[in-house]
Amino acid sequence: MNRNEPPSLARQPKANRPVRLSPPRQAPRSAGQSIEWERRLRSATETERLGLSIGQALRGGEVIALFGELGTGKTTLVRGLAVGIGAAPRSVSSPTFVLIQEYRGRLPLAHADLYRLDSATDLHHLGLSDYLDERHVVAIEWAEKAGADLPADRLEVHLSHRSKTIRAAVLKATGPSSHRLLTRLMQQEALRKDAAGPNGKEQRRP
Repeated sequence: MNRNEPPSLARQPKANRPVRLSPPRQAPRSAGQSIEWERRLRSATETERLGLSIGQALRGGEVIALFGELGTGKTTLVRGLAVGIGAAPRSVSSPTFVLIQEYRGRLPLAHADLYRLDSATDLHHLGLSDYLDERHVVAIEWAEKAGADLPADRLEVHLSHRSKTIRAAVLKATGPSSHRLLTRLMQQEALRKDAAGPNGKEQRRP
């Protein structure tokens, strides 16, 4: 797909294994503090599982801002988000030409790709603000291009290459809603570790 072709602003039709997360760098203490959580991803499958875990913790109204170079797994993570909310993962692709696509599961997911955005002022013409409510979840690839127009309360996911096979994901909560989301992720992981037991495998209950 040629990224040099002009984008269309038309919207597309609306359309498990748990991830292992490392302990948070610091526990959340107040909505005014930002917290970070780092994860090493050794494959595209692990990247998708991270997205799945985030998707399972979503309640509606959250914004997921994705940062990272080409090939760091942003669209793969959004595919996991779709699985986590019960949408069809095969429908997820980078919305380079339409810029915003919608997926339907237990929550509506708006997926935006700002790669082709020339300036932050162009963001106002996309209609992204139409999805910033208590019902939708918004995932934004190339979020850095939105600049100061990004919602102040967002879960940032910074993806980067650490080697040819390993990527790093740093999750950062910047406000009350994203703090709650990251806290739910931490709670989910604690429960999964308890279920896995000391040998790392899920224990069968009698």
